[in-house]
Amino acid sequence: MEMKGLGVLVAFASAVAGVPSIAVGAQQRDDHRAARAARVEGRILPLREIERRVVPRMRGARYLGFDFDSGTTVYTLKFLRDGNVIWVDVDGRSGQVLSRSGD
Repeated sequence: MEMKGLGVLVAFASAVAGVPSIAVGAQQRDDHRAARAARVEGRILPLREIERRVVPRMRGARYLGFDFDSGTTVYTLKFLRDGNVIWVDVDGRSGQVLSRSGD
């Protein structure tokens, strides 16, 4: 393959590789907006309260962030410990931990 063709291929691959990160960023913004709207409406606890209850229990793990499912009002908090991703599902209404996986 000539150099010009290789440059086009690299540019295309880079563009395609960037698409998932853009989609993930948009999804995170939507999660944050949905969580805020539900909190303002009084349907769920504030994220800070959920984090206050869960993060201290995850000793030795780095908190990565959260997702929020507006349909079920479940927060999924994500952690990293020793190269393993751990997901903790929390009921947004009560703050009760529903499940934990990946540990």
